[in-house]
Amino acid sequence: MGKDYYDVLGITKSATVDDIKKAYRKQALRYHPDKNKSPEAEDKFKEIAEAYDILSDPKKKDVYDRFGEEGLKGGGGPTGAGAGGPGTFNYTFQGDPHAVFAEFFGGRNPFDQLFGNRGTSLTKRQDPPVVHDLQVTLEEVFSGCVKKMKISHQRLNPDRRSWRTQDKILEVEIKKGWKEGTKITFPKEGDETPTNIPADVVFVLKDKPHPVFRRDGADIIYPAKVSLRDALCGCTVRAPTLDGRTVTLTTSDIVRPGMKRRITGEGLPLAKSPGRRGDLVVEFEVKFPESLSSHDKLLSL
Repeated sequence: MGKDYYDVLGITKSATVDDIKKAYRKQALRYHPDKNKSPEAEDKFKEIAEAYDILSDPKKKDVYDRFGEEGLKGGGGPTGAGAGGPGTFNYTFQGDPHAVFAEFFGGRNPFDQLFGNRGTSLTKRQDPPVVHDLQVTLEEVFSGCVKKMKISHQRLNPDRRSWRTQDKILEVEIKKGWKEGTKITFPKEGDETPTNIPADVVFVLKDKPHPVFRRDGADIIYPAKVSLRDALCGCTVRAPTLDGRTVTLTTSDIVRPGMKRRITGEGLPLAKSPGRRGDLVVEFEVKFPESLSSHDKLLSL
């Protein structure tokens, strides 16, 4: 006769799909090794998973209902074209009963909710965030980009008791104009164990030092060095931009150290309005000579 999978789940052949699910839920929770410490619990738990695997699958269930366990496993029943038998069926339960259990409950540990108030399990808490600095160039902030960051984290195996180390690539989208300190969060990408909720992984934007510019919000500061003669007589500065162009700024005023001139709209995009931009601020640095000749002193009067 073989196994009676309906009897394993405690139902009859007239059971509906919902009846089969309810029966598996009841029996799996009853015999789960984490709850049931009897010597036969592990074998019974596997048998329940096998019964559910067969009866919840319409094709397997149809063959089992007509030809029993032997027909399902290729050991009996008529075969061949038109015979209506199991045909190519040669079923053997290869699954992990803990994986079936985890899939049925959506990866959750039902004991936390169903039995937590009886003192049989602990409430899981989420680990603190795992924070990484992410350095970006001003050019990347100017244009926007996607940074691919490789992380390694622990993930539970299907039995929900052991775990493995797994590498993963997280794609961090850097939007135009984002400020230093902006946080990008990837929920629950930290280490996973049977007793915790994985931490969030958080990347915090940090400006990478630039060889030419400094940043002030959406403004870009360009230090322009001018000679003392040019500072006194007027000068023209050719200032670079982040997109590779050059803009010209001419002043006839006396340039004092630290004096600034703005070139509107040549800075970084505004984070909340990427169509608008900050300014390119030319900050003058006057190069004073170490000494002056008499002739130069007369020219400076």
